[in-house]
Amino acid sequence: MRNSLDIEGRPEDTRVVVAMSGGVDSSATAALLKSEGYDVVGITLQLYDHGAATHRKGACCAGQDIHDARNVAERIGIPHYVLDYESRFRESVIDNFAASYASGETPVPCIECNRSVKFRDLLKTARELGASALATGHYVASRRMDDGSRALVCAADADRDQSYFLFATTREQLDYLRFPLGDMTKPQTRELARRFGLEVADKQDSQDICFVPTGRYTDIIGRLRPNAIEPGDIVDLDGHVIGRHQGIIHFTVGQRKGLGIASGAPLYVVKLDAASRRVVVGPREALRMDRIVLRDVNWIGAGALDRAVGSGLEIFVRVRSTRAPQPAWLRAVDGGYEVELIAGEEGVSPGQACVFYDAPSGQARVLGGGFIQRATAKHGIARGALRETIAPPLAEAIRG
Repeated sequence: MRNSLDIEGRPEDTRVVVAMSGGVDSSATAALLKSEGYDVVGITLQLYDHGAATHRKGACCAGQDIHDARNVAERIGIPHYVLDYESRFRESVIDNFAASYASGETPVPCIECNRSVKFRDLLKTARELGASALATGHYVASRRMDDGSRALVCAADADRDQSYFLFATTREQLDYLRFPLGDMTKPQTRELARRFGLEVADKQDSQDICFVPTGRYTDIIGRLRPNAIEPGDIVDLDGHVIGRHQGIIHFTVGQRKGLGIASGAPLYVVKLDAASRRVVVGPREALRMDRIVLRDVNWIGAGALDRAVGSGLEIFVRVRSTRAPQPAWLRAVDGGYEVELIAGEEGVSPGQACVFYDAPSGQARVLGGGFIQRATAKHGIARGALRETIAPPLAEAIRG
């Protein structure tokens, strides 16, 4: 007989490790499983030097969060351990984050943290402790398929869905992971925490970049990759210099504000050229891309990736966590994979994830995804188009 976690055996005979960050979601997860009779073990990861972040609101796994997780564990009566994963986190997440920004990308550190530190290293620790599953407070769900495998699906609460950040989860990891909050809303989770008498019931949600104590990620990148804060030129689509910048790490594709350039029409960051330290800007229409080349593609849909793709697979893709999935074609090209956006998309940035779904809304199945290596448009902006968007006096002053 299978229990509520879809694992063979009674809850009291099933050990479950819960990743406890100190927030309301993971705390409610631990309390819920404990109330159902599971043998729950709470583990909190110390991921970075949290001294400067101890009192900063929104800092995940900082000093206060470790304290809160320990209090929750004591309240619900489960063993709790704090593991020092600082070196692993620095190597897998922080160093990669800085290197990605320095190369002109806009990385998503939460994805790397989930796929390496949490779902690789912590999962291994959970197995060593004899646990049958590793449970987290992520808003995503998994479903048992007819063949016994598990599918990753979007959360019932679309506003809280975190599937974008979990696309890199492997099939083997999915078999072991459980997400008890996947079919709940955030208000329901907070109410659950209140019911269990948890002090974190109304605690503020953590922010994505947890390891930046001051909130200024440029400080960390500048320390680890000094070349990323070297000044350079801001150029138009034709390569004409129209301004200067103090480091490409201050920009991301699609950015409009903070360019420091006066023009007759809005200008947007179209491309970051790390090698030449150039920020390329243009009109909004220059942002629309139709073709995306991917790297590090992970497939968790049915069957083998190449067989599923065939001559082209119609899917829905999300190119940023805050955007809705859009229709697209996934194709195998020259030994890699590309996505063709049917309606195009603005501000497609290298380093971000392109996540595949089998439906545009609801509790769609996550089919996998990859990281954006580069994006192109079917029809490029005509040469000289930007000249008309710049105020004539400024253009003349810049170009002589």
